[in-house]
Amino acid sequence: MGEDAVVRRDEAGHRYQVFVGDEAAGFAEYTEEGDRTVFTHTEIGDEFGGRGLGKVLAAGALDDAVARGRVIVPLCPFIASYLKRNPGYEEHVSWDAAR
Repeated sequence: MGEDAVVRRDEAGHRYQVFVGDEAAGFAEYTEEGDRTVFTHTEIGDEFGGRGLGKVLAAGALDDAVARGRVIVPLCPFIASYLKRNPGYEEHVSWDAAR
């Protein structure tokens, strides 16, 4: 699952991208509001489905946000679901701000 996948933050594009080799396989869009990183939408290309890349992308994006001292706001249903299934992020998440 997710083998040879790398997650990179594209600060200018306000998204995290997961790459397989040099090919972009998907992205997680976000906005930054003060100390908060608000995840708004996550998408994996159809041709990359079923390979666990969504989980790789979510973990990479969330780990980077935590490392940068950000508060995670999971408006995106995929990111919210990932957070509920994967413990360890609780102190970094603001569920109240997820409208």
